[in-house]
Amino acid sequence: MDPASQDINLNSPNKGLGVDHSENLSNVPVEGAVRNPANSLPPGMTEEEAEELRIELTKVEEEINTLRQVLSAKERHATELKRKLGLSPLNELRQNLTKSWQEVQTSNAYKKTQETLSQAGQKTSVALSTMGTAISRKLGDMRNSATFKSFEDKMGNLKYKVVGTRGNGEAASSPTDTTPSQENPPF
Repeated sequence: MDPASQDINLNSPNKGLGVDHSENLSNVPVEGAVRNPANSLPPGMTEEEAEELRIELTKVEEEINTLRQVLSAKERHATELKRKLGLSPLNELRQNLTKSWQEVQTSNAYKKTQETLSQAGQKTSVALSTMGTAISRKLGDMRNSATFKSFEDKMGNLKYKVVGTRGNGEAASSPTDTTPSQENPPF
């Protein structure tokens, strides 16, 4: 039977491993445990109590190893199921990012930041609109000023001297000029 699809009883450290652990476990070395009779026992502990604790430690470490094997088998099985479903690591990453982004958007910090930025944008928009209106007003005032009118008159006189007039009121143009001239320049 395939180890990945075995039903492993988690209450038994020997079930589903395919290995017979029925031999005496007292000869198996235990990590961190020193079985040297020269070592003294902790105060107040008898040799029988120490031996019971060693046996229990061995059983617990076997259970830990069994659980590691079970976890490994379950991970392989999950990977196989994902492969059969067409779930690639890239798709999983994309789903995780989407889920994380949705969680961020629903967080209080995001909502407060969004609200603050929205208010700042509105205030900036109002400030720019006010500034645009003020600039427009100043340019209108400048156009109506005596200095600008004097400049406009001088430019009109210069245009008249350079271009001249035609009998029908149109400005004269050179044969190479392909763009019609404007009667009133924009400024």
